[in-house]
Amino acid sequence: MATRSPWTCILWDVDGTIVDASEGILRRLTIALEHFGRRPPTRAELVHWIGPPMFESFQVNVGMTPEQAAEAVTFYRGLNKSEGYSAGAKLFPGVGELIRDAAAAGIPQATASSKPEVQVVALMDHFDLSTSFISIVGATPDEKTLSSKSDVVAEALRRLQAAGVDTSRPVLVGDRHHDVEGAAEHGVPVIFVRWGFSWPHESEGAQAVVDDVDQLRALLIFDAAAEGPGADDGPGLAG
Repeated sequence: MATRSPWTCILWDVDGTIVDASEGILRRLTIALEHFGRRPPTRAELVHWIGPPMFESFQVNVGMTPEQAAEAVTFYRGLNKSEGYSAGAKLFPGVGELIRDAAAAGIPQATASSKPEVQVVALMDHFDLSTSFISIVGATPDEKTLSSKSDVVAEALRRLQAAGVDTSRPVLVGDRHHDVEGAAEHGVPVIFVRWGFSWPHESEGAQAVVDDVDQLRALLIFDAAAEGPGADDGPGLAG
C-alpha cells in the first residue's frame, strides 16, 4: 500500500508520548526526595514531574534552590543509571508500531525530548526503535545547557537538516503544554496526545488533539490511493 504524509518530518516527545516510564520515575523520585528530606509525590502528582526538565521540577515542585536542584538531579540520575534507563518503562500501546510504519513509509523522524539524550538513546534501543529515527535528540546530561523544549526542538530540526531532511513542514507529537509552547517558538504545529500525563487545558494551542493511536495515525500517514487526486495536503487537522 502506497502511503503519504502531510508532513515532511515528525518530531516525537518521549515521556508520556512514546514511553510510559511513570513506574520508575515515581520510585526514583520517592527515594531521591526522601534522601533530601522532602515529601515524595503521589502517583496523581506525577503530572507535575513528567515532562519538564528535572532540574526545573525540583525547584518548582519542592522549592529547591538551583544548587540543591542540581545536586538532586545528580542523585536522581545516579539511581536511574544504576537501575538501567529502561527499568520499568513500557511503550504506550500501538505507538511503537506507528513509529515503525512511519519510518517504513519514508517519513523522516526524530525524538525531541527534555529527557537526557543518553537515556532517550537507551530507551529507543531497548524498544528496537532507534533505526526508525534519523536522529535521537534529548537534553544534555546537566539538563541545563540544553533542556528546554524550545531548544530541543531547534536541535532536532538542525540535526534533521544536517542529514538532508526537508524540514519545511514539521510536526511535533507531544503530551504537555511545554511541547506546545516550545514548538510554537519555531512555528512547529503540535498534535497533542491525551494518553500521557497532562491536565485538560494543556492542549490549548495544539493543532489537533487525539485520544488514541488510530486517531494519531490518521493525521500522520494515510493511504495515498484511497485519498485520490488532489490529496497533496493530506488529511486536515481539527484544532
